[in-house]
Amino acid sequence: MALTRRRQQSVSTTTIPFPTMLISYLVLFAWAFVVLFPLYWLAVTSLKTPLDVNDGPFYIPWRDFQPNLDNWHYIFVDLGPDTFRPYINTVVVGLTSTTVTVILGSMAAYGLVRMRYRVSFGAIASFAAGVALAVVVIVAHVPWHLGAVAGFALFLLLLNTMARRIKRGVGNDDIAFWMISQRMLPPVAVVIPIYIFFQQLELLDTWGALIIAYVASHLPIVVWLMRDYFQSIPVELEESAAIDGASPYRIFRSIVLPLSIPGLVATFLFVLVFAWNEYLIALFLTSANAQTLPLTVAAQNATRGPQWWYMSVLILIMIGPVIAMAIALERFIARGLLVGAVKG
Repeated sequence: MALTRRRQQSVSTTTIPFPTMLISYLVLFAWAFVVLFPLYWLAVTSLKTPLDVNDGPFYIPWRDFQPNLDNWHYIFVDLGPDTFRPYINTVVVGLTSTTVTVILGSMAAYGLVRMRYRVSFGAIASFAAGVALAVVVIVAHVPWHLGAVAGFALFLLLLNTMARRIKRGVGNDDIAFWMISQRMLPPVAVVIPIYIFFQQLELLDTWGALIIAYVASHLPIVVWLMRDYFQSIPVELEESAAIDGASPYRIFRSIVLPLSIPGLVATFLFVLVFAWNEYLIALFLTSANAQTLPLTVAAQNATRGPQWWYMSVLILIMIGPVIAMAIALERFIARGLLVGAVKG
């Protein structure tokens, strides 16, 4: 009787009245229209002639206007390499930098969650002094490897002398907050030093410069997101594996990573979107060979004015892969966003 009563109560509390359900569906359909209409407008604009765009708005193909593929032919055939080269650069730089960022960030996040750190202020100051010396030497037109050696030598010298006398330091939470605080700094404030750094390394207008810059700028996001996700994984699973003789690396690779797939996928997609759409760093570090697609779209708009019939094609081929990836990985993304959101 008690079980039957609980079932009846659960059914009665979860049953939604028809008017409420109707209003919910109407609101959802209205919101879906608001979200999807810009994509529809891009698609139909890419099929219009300049006259149709200027005389519009026209909404329905074959009724309001006669669609054609002239804009697509211009972008893929007439422009040719001017379209494919930035697109390949965007794909290579975006996927590579995102993969490296997720790998390094997930390992750093796991270390912050499961291992206790206590870094003294002396060690931090020694490292900062070593980096500063290396940068100064490189800017002074000295070969970069000599600057790296000089900075590392100064770091070791200060670490073995001054750093040992300073006992106060920072812990895991302080390190995590410091990493995410790097995202509070506007990119325009550091883009000039970044440009000079890669200029001295002779890496301007290369994939390597963009990949290194994107990994450094997006690493705090991965650490912060995956740190929260790793905290939701029961530590008892790892302790059981440790009792059986598994090493920390084996525990991380065989237990933690498989359980973290939803979080890794969601984080990967977030970082990929940031790298895919990044504009400012690519503007300063590239000129022709490593130029990415956002720069091509902006250049198309700047040199010839807002030719929406051509820009709509570029925007569609730019956002298409990311949308397709998000749809394919939707179930992982939903789980990755929800796990760890409610605790206790």
